Amino acid sequence: MLKTELRKKYKALRNTLSTAQVDDLSISIANQLLKLPIWEFSFYHIFLAIEEQKEVNTDYILNILSGKDKNIVISKSDFKTGLMTHFLLTDGTKIKKNRYNIPEPVDGIKIPNDKIEVVFVPLLAFDKKGNRVGYGKGFYDRFLADCKPETLKIGLSFFEAENEITEVFESDMALDYCVTPIGIYRY
Repeated sequence: MLKTELRKKYKALRNTLSTAQVDDLSISIANQLLKLPIWEFSFYHIFLAIEEQKEVNTDYILNILSGKDKNIVISKSDFKTGLMTHFLLTDGTKIKKNRYNIPEPVDGIKIPNDKIEVVFVPLLAFDKKGNRVGYGKGFYDRFLADCKPETLKIGLSFFEAENEITEVFESDMALDYCVTPIGIYRY
């Protein structure tokens, strides 16, 4: 299926979810993550959910990371350059929504890409080969391309894999895992 069709399909599917369903599915995803062999690392990058887009609520994963005393990294997007700047999430970090309702740090301690060992990747859809479809701006593809090759890329999805995403480009960064409420895909 084409990326534009997948974006339309999965935005519509997400819109059918109630707030309670989003929370329940998000808790199930967080519980699935506990089964992965990823907890020996130090620096974990995570997205803060855009509630209006009914994204996976990452608060539950943040609680796991905090409980395991991990360094949590969040990003701020620059829509002029298409790049993200990464900051350590601390008790003093001020979060503010940008004009696209993305919660972002106002400022803080910058973390370089080469420090990040695990990235939880937002997506709209993914396939059985580990390809993903995001919102189409390429922020995560550019960010992941600039990370170390061994950085783990873990997609989070409310829905199961498509058979195949057509239009996969060389610049598209594939996932190592994708976690859904009922299972884990390994690539």
